[in-house]
Amino acid sequence: MIDYQQLNGVTLAYLGDAVWEVYVRQHLLEQGLTKVNRLQQRATHFVSAKSQAALIALMQEQDYLTPTEAEVFKRGRNAKSYTHAKNTSVQTYNISTGFEAIFGYLQISQQTKRTREMAQWCIEQVEGGKTSDFNFQ
Repeated sequence: MIDYQQLNGVTLAYLGDAVWEVYVRQHLLEQGLTKVNRLQQRATHFVSAKSQAALIALMQEQDYLTPTEAEVFKRGRNAKSYTHAKNTSVQTYNISTGFEAIFGYLQISQQTKRTREMAQWCIEQVEGGKTSDFNFQ
């Protein structure tokens, strides 16, 4: 097993982005969506930097993260990235990097049950319109 503490936040986010994307794609297929254009359009509601930043805000409001997950989020958020997202502020992009780092950490540390639980919680928040209450640039 790889020690997550040896990986920087951007590296954890790299993996976490893929992990979160798989959960979202599976969810959309389970909803019966089959047309690729529609799948891509719906996925944006879950995987955009703005949505991920809103999910983190909800997690913080509800004290959802464990202390270790909160530390990993901060490490991902504060990591120096040499890329940036289109159509969003640097701050929002950094927050979303922290969000993805959490999923990378959970994957690396083989916390399958917690990964599934968190992904389901996040999907429910987006589907319930909870992320639209936040205004991120």
